[in-house]
Amino acid sequence: MEGLIIKAVGGLYDVESPSGVLQCKARGIFRKQGISPCTGDRVTVEGDVITEIHPRRNLLIRPPLANLDQLLFVLSVREPAPNLLLLDRFLAVCVYKEIRPVLVFTKLDLADAEKYAEIYRGSGFPLYFADYQKPETVQEIYALLEGKISAFTGNSGVGKSTLLNALDERLQLETAHISKKLGRGRHTTRETALYTLPHGGKIADTPGFSTFETDAYAQIAPDELADCFPELQRISAPCRYADCRHLKEPGCAVRQAVADGEIVQSRYDSYTVMLQEAMARKVY
Repeated sequence: MEGLIIKAVGGLYDVESPSGVLQCKARGIFRKQGISPCTGDRVTVEGDVITEIHPRRNLLIRPPLANLDQLLFVLSVREPAPNLLLLDRFLAVCVYKEIRPVLVFTKLDLADAEKYAEIYRGSGFPLYFADYQKPETVQEIYALLEGKISAFTGNSGVGKSTLLNALDERLQLETAHISKKLGRGRHTTRETALYTLPHGGKIADTPGFSTFETDAYAQIAPDELADCFPELQRISAPCRYADCRHLKEPGCAVRQAVADGEIVQSRYDSYTVMLQEAMARKVY
């Protein structure tokens, strides 16, 4: 039968199937092939053995999660303030891997989120604002999760546990400590689990993205990087050169759009930093 891996730890896998949750192990041939089942995989099970891993739409390496529909970046407007370059790196990875990125702003009582929200409106990424004095804002985020496999990530201290508890109090997350339902502590990757919400959506809690190295997720080639910044693709005027990388080339429509305020400077700056890194990367 077919099923969905909802938990993976120590070589054992909990597979959600039409007959219930099965605890399975994987065929030894997967190890020989250099692959391993992971949470989020659709699989075929015979008895208590996973015999086939179905093709993946996407994969995150650390923590190992497959077939994500969306990744929610929880961002506090203060204490700590967002690291925009780091955020832009992972937004680009999401676009590259065809995972829908969603930005959720917290700690709205400490500062106005608008200066950050305005940066990303031009990118087209969905923006949400978790104001616990307005329960409807949490309900909007909850509705976003229905029927999807979603993961939450964010730096330590941004209020991720508070948000997850507000979405479903049964999660019982202790702030900045351990999720009893998800079965994992902060910044721990030994165990990755999906938790099913009452409306059927599935969520995973992940380590803070400050602990990650972007190259562990995707090495985006220089010629593909601009495609991972949606606002660069929306510039209607063509660059003078078809192979323009939007750095110093004359007649660059993207740099003109930055000068005209159509593209936010910080987003362009992140693009150029990532492009220079990609161009300097050795290709073997």
